[in-house]
Amino acid sequence: MKQLFPLLTSLLLSVGVFAQSGGYKVGDKVADFTLQGTDNQSVTLSEMADAKTVVLVFTNNQCPYAKLYESRLVTLASNYGSKGVQFVFINPGAGDAGETLQEMASRNYSPYLADEGQKVSRQFGATKTPEVFVLHNTDGEFTLKYKGAIDDNPQMESGVKNFYLRSVIDEILANRPVSAGDKRATGCLIKKY
Repeated sequence: MKQLFPLLTSLLLSVGVFAQSGGYKVGDKVADFTLQGTDNQSVTLSEMADAKTVVLVFTNNQCPYAKLYESRLVTLASNYGSKGVQFVFINPGAGDAGETLQEMASRNYSPYLADEGQKVSRQFGATKTPEVFVLHNTDGEFTLKYKGAIDDNPQMESGVKNFYLRSVIDEILANRPVSAGDKRATGCLIKKY
């Protein structure tokens, strides 16, 4: 019995690591996807072919970390919208155990899409809310350039020293290499169902 406990512990840790790995890696081409918006309209990635850059934000307003980032994300979306950057907010917990479309519609995010069944969050390998994925558009093909944290201080915006997402967007718009690399997102674990 004493030997069974360490075996079970290591098995659970292995499963946890495996569940968090996967999804797209930086440099991968991203496949098109379709999700339902809060207005019951379908939205596809391919519809955003006019955007220079698309920022996917996996978020859920039941997560305290997501609430802390809401105003920062809305401000970033507003500031970069005129520069050809499209922010897309995706709720991986919508439906079964999460927010309803009506609750999602009350947020300041636009578009805010429901990932019912978590197909897209699994496709990208999203593990936390909020977590961002920055896609660069080259002739209608999207390539993942960054995934991870928004910045280095979820609790206090005034305490941020490294603005990862903002820096990545600026580098992509200036046609410079992305220097940030993957930064582990801080947030609520996405409950898989």
